[in-house]
Amino acid sequence: MGEVGRQVRRAAGAAEDAGDSRGLRLAARVGYAASGLLHLMIGVIALRVAGGGSGSADQSGAVAQLAGSPGGAVLLWVCFLGAVALAVFLLSEAIVGARRLDGRERAQHLLKHLGQAVVYGAVGATFGAAALGGGGDSSAASQTWSARLMAHPAGTVLLYLVGAGIAVAGIWFVHRGVTRGFLEHFGDLPPGRAGKAVTWLGTVGYAAKGVALAVLGGIVVLATARHDPEDSSGLDGALKTLAAQPYGMWLLGAVAVGLICYGVFMGVRARYQRM
Repeated sequence: MGEVGRQVRRAAGAAEDAGDSRGLRLAARVGYAASGLLHLMIGVIALRVAGGGSGSADQSGAVAQLAGSPGGAVLLWVCFLGAVALAVFLLSEAIVGARRLDGRERAQHLLKHLGQAVVYGAVGATFGAAALGGGGDSSAASQTWSARLMAHPAGTVLLYLVGAGIAVAGIWFVHRGVTRGFLEHFGDLPPGRAGKAVTWLGTVGYAAKGVALAVLGGIVVLATARHDPEDSSGLDGALKTLAAQPYGMWLLGAVAVGLICYGVFMGVRARYQRM
């Protein structure tokens, strides 16, 4: 136990040193900007679809657009490194913060930061795969994994839990936007109208992302209940399902604008995030 304890303390110390690194913090800010760029592109594609155009309004569609732009390959690598740095930074924050907290607060801190680290790690993996010339179709991948899981009773239960979790995350995002809880991320906002604009972008952006996630979670649950993996087609499928509803193109357009706002907000967050 003594040796294990020393190893744990050594790992925690290394995590604290990593979190204090100025270079890592700077790279992590690039990660927030990378996430913002991804959401911005998804919003632009969704807006195009709402206007009668075509495209995949999801991560694979967004990175494909970026890859095809001038300097796209370099941009993808920069976004990959930034997202991975942010995941590492959040992992270090999870470990260091847990040492200072106890009980319920410690568990909440760990869940929050570890969850965020996983999310940004996945974002980094998306950019990295695209930079290497891979990536594929995320909607098709979602259908494939859903089919594999639906083939087993335990997998079906897992899909129900995943769908419910995504829907709950969507509700949380809406609540976060409406109550402006996202402002806790900032040390100081820009003064005057710029600060008000940032608040507005965050409010609209968080709410729009929440709606998209809630619809996605609902689709995963319904697809699982129907035992039809083709219905589980990821974010692109969720947004196009929204478009198929009465006044759906208007709804999709509103969500698309909101995702664009969220992308811009994340770019501002990259500058003003308290770290």
